[in-house]
Amino acid sequence: MSQAQANADIFRAIADPTRRAILDRLRAGPAPVNALAEDFAQTRPAISKHLRVLREAALVTEQRSGRERLYQLEPQRLQPIASWIEGYRGFWLSSLNNLKRYLEDE
Repeated sequence: MSQAQANADIFRAIADPTRRAILDRLRAGPAPVNALAEDFAQTRPAISKHLRVLREAALVTEQRSGRERLYQLEPQRLQPIASWIEGYRGFWLSSLNNLKRYLEDE
């Protein structure tokens, strides 16, 4: 898989609000699927599908512990997104400063 395809998978994975919420939940530490499913109104199979998308994008890892599967956040995989967003920070700061100057000159 090329780097562009891998990044596209990351963007697709975080496009869904439930998957973003799962990532937020996993910032607190690894959790089994049942514990994650309790935090959502969706069914356990639906949460499992979301976890599969996150796993395929390498945003979470899965580790078996007995009969349970623990999911853990892989935050370094979000770095390409953070870098992409950071590229727009200067643009927005400049645009807001220009707007401020314009409004103050009025």
